[in-house]
Amino acid sequence: MSTRSRAVLLSAVAAALALTLSACGKGGTSGGGGNTNFVTGNNGIDTVPSGKRAAAPELSGKTIDGKTLDVADYKGQVVVINVWGSWCSPCREEAQYFAKVSKQYEGKGVQFVGINTRDTSTTPAVNFEKEHGISYPSLYDPTGRLMLRFKKGTLNPQLIPSTLVIDRHGKVASRALEALDDTTLLKMLKPVMAEK
Repeated sequence: MSTRSRAVLLSAVAAALALTLSACGKGGTSGGGGNTNFVTGNNGIDTVPSGKRAAAPELSGKTIDGKTLDVADYKGQVVVINVWGSWCSPCREEAQYFAKVSKQYEGKGVQFVGINTRDTSTTPAVNFEKEHGISYPSLYDPTGRLMLRFKKGTLNPQLIPSTLVIDRHGKVASRALEALDDTTLLKMLKPVMAEK
């Protein structure tokens, strides 16, 4: 094998490994440097002050149970977006906490919405939600097109799982790039709920 062929092969292997690692991560690092306007706290949650937040992109489509959903319909409420896949073990770890907190805040000005990604059919996604007691809707996004609608340099879902909290004005207030428990989820949610 020539040196050039070996270099091409090593580059391809490195790229595949990076993609595999980011496909279902236990956590990520991002910084608030440059002009991003967000700061990473020591709990791994990125936040943006209310006056500097970017609007969430249009997130709409079919849910895993075949209904139509548009996240813009929830404007005026705090929206928690959780990007997940049934194949993702950290997603399975955090599902119980999302089920618990979503039920705890039902009817209190908070709406949970899942974005199911990289599942090749809705069957495993529907089974995942039943198994974990998830009662809120999830958009079906097998190719990740909804994730790509978030602008670069904003709080965007870069890993699976990712969680975003959208404020009552439809702007992204905070993000976590790791599996969350109920305590960490509430650390993201409560400050945004307290805003007027």
